[in-house]
Amino acid sequence: MVIAAESGDAAAKDRLFAALYKELHALARREAARAGSTGALGVTTLLHETYLLIASREGVQFPDRGRFMGYASRVMRGLVIDHARMRRAAKRGGQFEITTLDTEAGGPLVDERELTEIAEAIDALAQQDAWLAELIDLKFFCGFSSEEIATMRGVSERTIRRQWEIARTYLHRHIRGQAPA
Repeated sequence: MVIAAESGDAAAKDRLFAALYKELHALARREAARAGSTGALGVTTLLHETYLLIASREGVQFPDRGRFMGYASRVMRGLVIDHARMRRAAKRGGQFEITTLDTEAGGPLVDERELTEIAEAIDALAQQDAWLAELIDLKFFCGFSSEEIATMRGVSERTIRRQWEIARTYLHRHIRGQAPA
């Protein structure tokens, strides 16, 4: 099914998405909860917007489940960040906000600037080391364990833990303005 989806078979993409729907829904729930009350972007909306973006992109390949979930996580993260940025925009009446009753997110509020800083730090890391940025998506955003990622990648769990520490250190330094150029 993955190979057929990669080759551009729209029906195969739909079947792949349906097979992963439950996992993607949990991912969307985590993203929406992590974003706090950044607006009316609910779990179902986030999931469906992600599907539309993934389905509309040509030439995107997913050699395994982990890469698909990592890609979906990046798309969701981008949607959450874009939504947060739109909320902060003051042009064209941006100071007025139309909201809906959010019945799914009840977690702590997240500062939209903090969310943007994290996304920018991950994007900067991706420019230097795409694998470390993907590791952050798999572990932090998708919720995979080090053991699961090691199995997906065919490396030891210890290697994943070392790489995770490198990625975390980079993000921390980048957010504090201490990252190497």
